[in-house]
Amino acid sequence: MSEVDLSNPSLYINRELSHIEFNRRVLQECYNEENPLLERVKFLAIFTSNMDELFMVRVSGLKQQVLLGIVKTPADGLLPREQLVAIYRTVTQLFAEAMTVWHELLHPALAQAKIHVLDYDQLKKGQQSRLRDYFEEVIFPVLTPLAFDPGHPFPHISNLSLNLAVVIRDKETGETHFARVKVPAILPRLVPLKPLDPDELLPPTTQRFVWVEQVIAANLDRLFPGMQIVAAYPFRVTRNTDMEIQEEEADDLLLTMEKNLRQRHFGFPVRLEIDESTPDDIRDLLLSNLQMSSYDVYTFNGPLGLSSLWELHKLERPELKDTPFRARYPSILQQTGENIFQTLQRQDVLLHHPYDSFAPVIDFMRAAAEDPDVLAIKQTLYRVGPNPPIVQVLMRARENGKQVSALVELKARFDEESNIEWARALENAGVHVVYGLIGLKTHCKVSLVVRRERDGIRRYIHVATGNYNSVTARLYTDLGMMTSREDMGADASELFNYLTGYSKQTVYRKFLVAPVNLRENILRFIEREIEHGENGRIIIKANSLVDPETIRALYQASIAGVKIDLLIRGICCLRPGLEGVSENIRVASVVGRFLEHSRIYYFHNMGDPDLYIGSADLMPRNIDRRVEVLFPVEDLQMRQRIVDDILGTYLKDTAKAWILQPDGRYVSAATDENKPPFNSQLWFLKGRHYDGDG
Repeated sequence: MSEVDLSNPSLYINRELSHIEFNRRVLQECYNEENPLLERVKFLAIFTSNMDELFMVRVSGLKQQVLLGIVKTPADGLLPREQLVAIYRTVTQLFAEAMTVWHELLHPALAQAKIHVLDYDQLKKGQQSRLRDYFEEVIFPVLTPLAFDPGHPFPHISNLSLNLAVVIRDKETGETHFARVKVPAILPRLVPLKPLDPDELLPPTTQRFVWVEQVIAANLDRLFPGMQIVAAYPFRVTRNTDMEIQEEEADDLLLTMEKNLRQRHFGFPVRLEIDESTPDDIRDLLLSNLQMSSYDVYTFNGPLGLSSLWELHKLERPELKDTPFRARYPSILQQTGENIFQTLQRQDVLLHHPYDSFAPVIDFMRAAAEDPDVLAIKQTLYRVGPNPPIVQVLMRARENGKQVSALVELKARFDEESNIEWARALENAGVHVVYGLIGLKTHCKVSLVVRRERDGIRRYIHVATGNYNSVTARLYTDLGMMTSREDMGADASELFNYLTGYSKQTVYRKFLVAPVNLRENILRFIEREIEHGENGRIIIKANSLVDPETIRALYQASIAGVKIDLLIRGICCLRPGLEGVSENIRVASVVGRFLEHSRIYYFHNMGDPDLYIGSADLMPRNIDRRVEVLFPVEDLQMRQRIVDDILGTYLKDTAKAWILQPDGRYVSAATDENKPPFNSQLWFLKGRHYDGDG
């Protein structure tokens, strides 16, 4: 079809650098004055947290590759060491920008809104005295100073902990010593300042805070009585947290996961954050004892670990936050005189979260738990969150004598501890709990209800793009569908047999299942559009596009004239707009109030389209190393609503969309003066979206 070498590294964007560009887009939301102030502060906290995860997982992985001498390169051709250098250069600039955002934009704006985040040396003597009392009563009892000298080994610095490197001098001998004081994470990072006395008049909305590490630094004489406090410098260490689990050798995966979680705080260090005032000798002491290099050091001219700004977002200042909204409960599920199973016998139900409530999903499962005709419930759980109602429903179903099986994914990164807790609770309630397939994460989102009816056994299922998490269902955009279609119910049964038993199922009626048949079918759909040439049309909405084989197929489709729109929120390794390769591909990323999380795959097929939604992104890990499910939407009205109302709306976004350029940069769609601003998420929030029924 073409003489273009589609394996040429210049055609691919580096995965890690693309990841960083996503975080740059998150940081850009701090500049947008259309966002309420505390939402802008929230985006800075999210940016910081995202960058922490980048170092804990991705940078640590690259460092391991360098250490082991691994020279395997991704499609873009960068060696691990070259990637680390590029990350360092890019991230250094981005961290400097984040500090500018804090100092020059958000901090002054907060003060103008009467939320004052003060430095300790700005306080009056009376305020410092009150903080001394707070230190004595609340902070001092939980502090543990650790000396470092020939008789005291260098203390362990746990992952993401905030610390003070303290220099003290013996008043008698004149000798200087080093000590480390950890800032306990159980303390609020921002200590509220109360009025000095009841007569101090302040506007009711005025709130004042000071950084807890500065309070500790100002009162170190209580920790080191009789010693002279020379100085104290904040620092923070990031460690590798990407756990490797030898499942074949683990007799009990639950116990193995608990052991690995305890080791997470002891992973090798990958980043040292220090204040710009830190002298070279203290920096070198830390580097030497942590066995790190100068390339691992990131210097800041402000507070470290700004993910703590989430504390400000919790303030009761509704005028500084997004307007609350009430998620809709689809009218089709409010029909009087019939239960949800009768509704699903008539038609499928589509849910678009967070605009549609997550309550129908819980109600569906609750109805199954209470219905005497329901025989069994099977459920996958990936990230369920705190106090998950879905877990309570499953335990209630077991109390009511149902056969209940739950596949709990213990390896859901950073949710392992929560999942272990709920796995134990389910086991104690008598639920059959399994942990999935060796070597694969179970990432699919499926509920299966088996019900006895007059004409025999009938299966009802809920399948989705998002987790069974009622909290994130208000923060993430996702799609879910409830149906009683027999062929999809049969596929769900086969899927659970694959997950819980020894089934080697390779053929499914409707589902595309990774790692079984998803890759080959996605490539088949793309190849079919290639055959249609300029009449071909592909729209894909996903979190990430990394898989080289899929990217090559999309390049081939573009060369053949197929029009392709890619809505890729995060990482995208494909370069659009390259002459002779990808002129027909447009890549947009929507970053707004809600985290875009839904995955939608549309292949036009000359007017007889295939439309799938589900859990899978286009990454090798999703396609080859996870159990994922894409499921078809076959109801004609639902298809039209997803393609026209959902995808069509996102493609029109000129307010929150960023357009990927051939060189890997993103340009705001708002820069196009010929298009009026259009915010897709706001459009959905205003209720101009479909009613959820088919």
